[in-house]
Amino acid sequence: MDVVTAILTRRSERYLTEPAPDTDEFADLLKAAATAPDHGLLRPWRWILVRDTERVALGACFAADAGSDRPDQTSAKALRAPLLATLVFQPRLGHKIPEWEQLAATSSMNHALMLLLHARGYGSIWRTGAFTDSPSAHQLLGLRPDERLLGWLYIGTPSREQALPPRAPEDFSDKLSSLELDGFFRSDLAVAPQSK
Repeated sequence: MDVVTAILTRRSERYLTEPAPDTDEFADLLKAAATAPDHGLLRPWRWILVRDTERVALGACFAADAGSDRPDQTSAKALRAPLLATLVFQPRLGHKIPEWEQLAATSSMNHALMLLLHARGYGSIWRTGAFTDSPSAHQLLGLRPDERLLGWLYIGTPSREQALPPRAPEDFSDKLSSLELDGFFRSDLAVAPQSK
């Protein structure tokens, strides 16, 4: 699958079943995804893979911290895919590369991974929300105080029988402009040479 086809046919898949990539396959895909732009090659992220009964434990954290009157329904959210790849942001604070740029690098890697999963026949959906701040989930996942839980990439095989048609690319020419330099370099803007 070429990259344009992957971009236009990838969808956020809500209904995911087995199989999901095993740890070795996920690591293999991550090698490619990690080539996304990353100023300083800081790799300010890590993944925690949650599957099988570990999803039940994570769902219990969701229910415990949500204060919901329907804890079973809340905890079942962690069972919507066979693999919940948890993305943890590890910013290098005080580094010359600003935190926003480290977050942009992490987002680029995540999107690249979603495209690679799609090209390999898997489906995924990016899920965030209040559970990223769940103290119980942070404790279960072993997050450090300097780390931030960004969300989960739910991964599996799409359960729909027929793929959706490719998205039709939209026209965003109204969001494009070109820099016009006419008249910018006037003589009154010229820097006078310094005397020695």
